[in-house]
Amino acid sequence: MPTYSGKQKTFVKYGTVRFKLYGRRQRLTIYRSLSLETLPQYRDYLFLPFRDKTSGVETYGGGRYMDLKTSDVKDGTCVLDFNKAYNPYCAYSEGFNCPIPPKENTLVIAISAGEQNFGKEHD
Repeated sequence: MPTYSGKQKTFVKYGTVRFKLYGRRQRLTIYRSLSLETLPQYRDYLFLPFRDKTSGVETYGGGRYMDLKTSDVKDGTCVLDFNKAYNPYCAYSEGFNCPIPPKENTLVIAISAGEQNFGKEHD
């Protein structure tokens, strides 16, 4: 997965979540970091990068992230709590290797829950 610094990070697709929001069918891909799964404390870590209609307006333009665990997936389902969506480190400071949400993880609706803009722009 490309990052905003130009480096690549290795993620594999873990699964796809399908859901309805505002009466519209949505789909997002969840990823697993190959480098983090070697560390015991992050072995069950899952990563959900996304953009939506608030990106660049009410929220960070580069998208937001949500963290999940493999244990959050039960019987093929999981709860996506968009209140837990957060800005990547890149929203606050340069020099971080923040993954760019893939195009397929761009929602055509606004997710107004979760972390919003913090009021300071940077290049």
